[in-house]
Amino acid sequence: MIVCDLDETLMNDDGSLSAKNAEAIQAAATKGVYFVPNSGRSYTSFQNDLETMHLRNQPNQYSISYNGGLILENKDNRPIAVNAMPFEIAKAVFEAGAANKKAATHVYTQDTLYIYNPVPEDSAYLKNRGVSFQEMKDANFDQFKNENIMKVIMALPTMPERKQMRADVETKVDPKNLAVTYSSDRYVEFNPAGIDKGSASVQLGELLGIKPEEIIAAGDNSNDLPMLKVVGLPVSVANGIDSVKKAAKYITEADNNHDALAEVINKFVL
Repeated sequence: MIVCDLDETLMNDDGSLSAKNAEAIQAAATKGVYFVPNSGRSYTSFQNDLETMHLRNQPNQYSISYNGGLILENKDNRPIAVNAMPFEIAKAVFEAGAANKKAATHVYTQDTLYIYNPVPEDSAYLKNRGVSFQEMKDANFDQFKNENIMKVIMALPTMPERKQMRADVETKVDPKNLAVTYSSDRYVEFNPAGIDKGSASVQLGELLGIKPEEIIAAGDNSNDLPMLKVVGLPVSVANGIDSVKKAAKYITEADNNHDALAEVINKFVL
C-alpha cells in the first residue's frame, strides 16, 4: 500500500495532478498495490483527481481524509472508520480561533467545510485545489451539535502566529486531548488525540491485512510526519521540510512539480 499526501507532495503547486503521476498510480494499482490519498482535506475535494487515477467510485479502493479523521472506501464514498472530535473539545478549539481576527477558522464536518472569517489568500488557495466551503456568518458553534466534527484548523500567515494559536488553544483544552500539526505553510491543525495520518494508515492496513512495514508513505510537511514514522518506507519529496527529510528513508530527486510520486513508484513498485 502507498499512502500519499496531496498538496505539495502529489499535486503540483497549482493544485493539478500530472499525467506522469496519474499513469504511475494506475500502473501500481494494476500490480495490486493500493494507492491511498492521505490528506488533511475532505474527500469531496479530490474526487476529480481520483477520476484521473481511475480510482473514483471503485470498490476495494480507499481514501483517508482530515488527517486520519475519516477512512472511506471509494465506492459510494462509504465510511470505513470515523474518528471524530468530541464536541466540547472542538467547540473550545473553534472559539480560540474565532477570537483571533487574523485567523480564518475552518470547521470540517464529515461532508462539509465551514469557514469563520474567511480571508482572501486562504480562500484563493482552497479554490485552486477544488475545495468548496460555506461561510459561517456567526460564531455559534452549537449549530454543529449533531454533526461529526473531523477537525478544526486555522489559517494564519506566519509560523509564530500559528504557534501562538496553538498556545491559545492549549490554555482552553488539555494538550493531551489534541493531536496538533502544521501544514502547507499556512495552517495549524487540531485533531483528537491519537488521530493522525499515521494512525489511519495503520488502521486501514489492519483492515486490509497489510503490515506497517509493507506500506510506503510520501509527504512533505509536519502533518505527514506521523505516517512517515509508522511505515516501512517513509519518503520525502525534494521540497519537503527538514524534519520530513530527516524522517525519510528516501528523498526524491524531483519535487512535487516534477512528478516526484512517479519517481517513487517507478523505483520501488514497478
